[in-house]
Amino acid sequence: MAIQSDQDKKPKADDPAAEEFASNDALAPAEVVPTDEVATTQLGSQRYVHAAFFVAGILIAYISGKMLSAGWSYLADWAPAARAIPQLVSVPEDERDSMTLVAGAVVGTVSVIQVYRRETIRRWADEVAAELAKVSWPNRETVVNGTLVVMLASTIATVYVAILDRFWSFLTTLVYGS
Repeated sequence: MAIQSDQDKKPKADDPAAEEFASNDALAPAEVVPTDEVATTQLGSQRYVHAAFFVAGILIAYISGKMLSAGWSYLADWAPAARAIPQLVSVPEDERDSMTLVAGAVVGTVSVIQVYRRETIRRWADEVAAELAKVSWPNRETVVNGTLVVMLASTIATVYVAILDRFWSFLTTLVYGS
C-alpha cells in the first residue's frame, strides 16, 4: 500500500475534473480555524451574557440553599415547630445541608430560567454586553504604568502630609508648651 501525497490526488490538466478541482481548491480556506475559536467568535458578546446568567444562577442557588438550611435549623430548634412537625428533627444536619443544597439548586435554576425568558431583561443584557464589547481596554503595559504612577503619587502625598503633620505638631508644641 503506497502513501499518496496531495499532488498524486490532484487530477491531470487534461482531465475534465481538473477544472472543478481547481475551483474547489481556490475556495478552500488557507488555514483551518479550530472549532473552539469558531464557536467563541460566533457567540461574540453573547457568551458574556450567558456567563452572567450562569453565575447569577449559581449565586442564587448558593444563597437560597444557605437560607433554607438556616430556616430549617431554626425551625428544628424551635420547640413548637419541632412538636408540630417531628420530621424537622428526624433528619440529621448533614442530610439537611444536602437536601437544602439541592432545593437551592432548583430555586436558582428556575429563577434564572424565568428571568432569561423575559425579553426586556435579555435585550438589556445583550445591549450592555454589546456596549462593553465596543470599549477599548488598555493593554498590560498601560495598566502597569498607570498603577506605578498612582502608587508613586500616593507615596509622595503621604510623605508630604506626614511632614506637614510633624511640622504642625512642632509648632503647636512650641506655642502651647505641652
